[in-house]
Amino acid sequence: TNYGVNNQNDNKIYINERISIPEAELTVRFTPSSGPGGQHANKAATRVILSFDVANSLTLIGALSITQHQRLLNKLDSRLDGDGVLQIAVQDSRSQHQNRQIALERLKEILVKGLQKPKRRIKTRPSRAAKERRIQNKKRRGQKKRERGRDWYPEGS
Repeated sequence: TNYGVNNQNDNKIYINERISIPEAELTVRFTPSSGPGGQHANKAATRVILSFDVANSLTLIGALSITQHQRLLNKLDSRLDGDGVLQIAVQDSRSQHQNRQIALERLKEILVKGLQKPKRRIKTRPSRAAKERRIQNKKRRGQKKRERGRDWYPEGS
């Protein structure tokens, strides 16, 4: 059941200095939250389900290069549904307004993390001491295994 949809605001969510998403691109639904709470929980639609179409957002397509947009889609792949829509459900608070604010904040955090360029790995080599330790450990392990074996030669030969 759809307890409420809000798409009318002209407000924007500011992701960084270049990207701000108009709330018109977001779909906000309200449903009763699960768990205890008695009459209030049963009657009030306080859970917020925020949907944002990451794959087809005109704002993102306009603000990001194709590479950046693809990187964002790849990073968020496990969180997106089949149509490329990110859904965030929040029922942390008894207040619908607070849950909505939390959902918007989570959307911002997810997008900021998704847009971060991965750090390049700096190749390192093991030190001589590390190599020697590794070899010594291998020799010790081999010796231990050799000692476990039977003595195949009869006494006195």
